[in-house]
Amino acid sequence: MRDDPNLKIIPLSEVENLKVHGRTTGCLSPLTLFWTGSGLEINVTGSELWVELEVDYNIFEQWITILINSVPISRLMLVPGRYWLCIFRGMDKARAKNIRIVKDVQPMGGDPAACLQIHALKSDGSLLPVEDRPVKIEFIGDSITSGEGAIGARQEEDWIPMFFSAVRSYTFMTAAYLNADYRVVSQSGWGVLSGWDNNPNSSIPKYYEQVCGVLTEEKNRALGAFEENDFDCWQPDIVVVNLGTNDAGAFNSPAWKDETTGRVYKQRLNSDGTYNTEDLKAFEDAVEAFLIKLRKYNKTAHIIWAYGMLGIPMMPAICRAVDRYKTKTGDQKVSVFRLPDTREETLGARRHPGAAAHEEAAKALAGYIKELLSQKSQ
Repeated sequence: MRDDPNLKIIPLSEVENLKVHGRTTGCLSPLTLFWTGSGLEINVTGSELWVELEVDYNIFEQWITILINSVPISRLMLVPGRYWLCIFRGMDKARAKNIRIVKDVQPMGGDPAACLQIHALKSDGSLLPVEDRPVKIEFIGDSITSGEGAIGARQEEDWIPMFFSAVRSYTFMTAAYLNADYRVVSQSGWGVLSGWDNNPNSSIPKYYEQVCGVLTEEKNRALGAFEENDFDCWQPDIVVVNLGTNDAGAFNSPAWKDETTGRVYKQRLNSDGTYNTEDLKAFEDAVEAFLIKLRKYNKTAHIIWAYGMLGIPMMPAICRAVDRYKTKTGDQKVSVFRLPDTREETLGARRHPGAAAHEEAAKALAGYIKELLSQKSQ
């Protein structure tokens, strides 16, 4: 970068007016971004702004989107190394700009080296306070919630980070419609009881208590990924769970064998193609257990089980599980919401919902959440 004496370096740990998005360990020396949609937000004057990044990966590269005054300005694949990245130059020095740097890629457990960190800022301006938005939402889900296929041509089939987008996802859009801060906990191919391949380890509820327990290996342990999440520091008003799509896929996928124990896992179909009753109940039990866990950590949030962007085969089972939970606990702040299905014309890459499908889902979900919030305020 240019050696300009007017630009002042500020380590992130010394930035007073800094807003961090996404689950973190609380460490700002440096800030590690784990989840899709995570990042930082600042209000800054000055004509220039640079950010010092540290990036690593062996297989799955890191992507970010930069927004200036709520508008996406650039999207880029980050190269490995520690270096300064220019966010803007030549802007009106006196005017304040709202800057958001958003991680576009979900945690990649298949690449333990994959890492994105922010060390410092460099600018000739001043950092101003960033106000909290009036609503907080946590989204929990799978590839849909990770924004897989939300960017890219419809014919693309490669499973690579380039075809993930946080800002084209219904999560970002819903939050924008509601002027909300949001967090995302999501993994492609994962479910409530198991992943699409019947692997019971690919279960979001198993790792919900941790900062980012879906990752693996010692490097991520050292970064704090497996620490217990500090739920008290960020309590959502709304929790949206979009899980069940991969659990449905498990019924139509081959069995998964645990090579360590030799145990075989399979969600079974009956001879007539219907779901095996015992296995369907196991899914319903998993939904109910997750609702209990969610309420434990999110004391006052309304929990919405949102489902339907890629079909609704598990909807009856989800409704039964939610009703059973509400009857047992008396907790009425839980509901089921059907998301608009993705149509052929709204498909994106990898046969996943495209940006148009995400926008339809966001509009519908935001409308529903507005109703819930208005009832709460009465």
